[in-house]
Amino acid sequence: MTQESFGAALRRLRGSRSVRDVALLASCGKSYVSDLELGKRWPTPEIALALDRALGADGELTALAEVRPGDGALAKADALQRGLSEMLAAGPMTDASLDEWEFTVAMHGRATRYRPESELLAELVEHFQDLRLVMSHRHPAHVRKQLTITAAQLSGLMALTLLKLGDSRSRSWWRTGRSAAAAADDRATLSWIYAQEAYQLYYGGDLFGAVELACRAQHLAGGLPCTGAALAAPLEARAHALLGAAEQTSAALASAEAALERLPSPDRIGSAFGYSESQLRFHAGNAWTHLGQTQRAAAEHSRALELYPATDHTDLALLRLDQAMCVALDGDPASAAAHATQTIIGLPPQHRSALIIYRARDVAAKVPGARGESEVRVLHELLALPAGERGSSGADREGG
Repeated sequence: MTQESFGAALRRLRGSRSVRDVALLASCGKSYVSDLELGKRWPTPEIALALDRALGADGELTALAEVRPGDGALAKADALQRGLSEMLAAGPMTDASLDEWEFTVAMHGRATRYRPESELLAELVEHFQDLRLVMSHRHPAHVRKQLTITAAQLSGLMALTLLKLGDSRSRSWWRTGRSAAAAADDRATLSWIYAQEAYQLYYGGDLFGAVELACRAQHLAGGLPCTGAALAAPLEARAHALLGAAEQTSAALASAEAALERLPSPDRIGSAFGYSESQLRFHAGNAWTHLGQTQRAAAEHSRALELYPATDHTDLALLRLDQAMCVALDGDPASAAAHATQTIIGLPPQHRSALIIYRARDVAAKVPGARGESEVRVLHELLALPAGERGSSGADREGG
């Protein structure tokens, strides 16, 4: 069956009304409406929307306006899907609709633990477009509040994903997330965003800024069970450790233990919105590594490896790079370099994010004076390769 054209649908929907009357309703010219019906002109999105509303077409005309003559079946299908989405977005939000958004956000939060960032980013963009469309319509106050919290959470996920990809546009998404959480007056979500944003400053080298944001996250949590506090305290410890402040590191780790203890069981999960003992052990091990206390770090690393699932590629790789750093600190640069190299080579290519390479370069920087060692040379050569070539480096040929 041939799909009805925009002009044919316009004639049908106009019915017995005159062209002049329809033109007046849509605030356009009579000849313009006639040309549209005859297929001599194509409507702008604004005119299509005005005619759709004037004739009560419930999105039918706006959808057809996106399907230009000559478009293939897939292009037409995409246009019709967008039109239907717009029509549904204009309707009332039900409890089921809000539940669907809550599920979508939680699903993306869990996906951060095992999916490549490039794949996750594409889906986040699509869902954010859908959310923006829904939020462009009027809703009761309680619905608007929940949708705004959803926007804050998705903004945080966007920022976190871009951070792992090494994209500086993550900074603007943190700001959007904070603004949305504040607009919704949701301190728990705001605490979570500050805690996650602290990682941006930490990996960017602004350790004092990272501590400030981590403390802000804990202050917003106010001692209540909150993922933000559980995330922020160990990050504060890691920043203090890099600054060489052992006493503050120990105090922050104690706060992290207490925050995890207060966290409800459903929130102790592998998700961007949760925090687990495996993560705390990894983060504590990282702090002790920075302080050069390799025995204490090794104990935390060992426990973390027991707890982490094999699918958590990013944290496992970072953990193993911390182990390599400890080996370097203990005076065995060749073994440290070999361990770091195998960590990168053993990681699926799609998971070799900028964050992983950043930490691997820390290990490489710790053994620059031992470049005569073949293992050290291979590590430096691996890190010097373009991202797409790291899977076929000399490390594959020399490493077992």
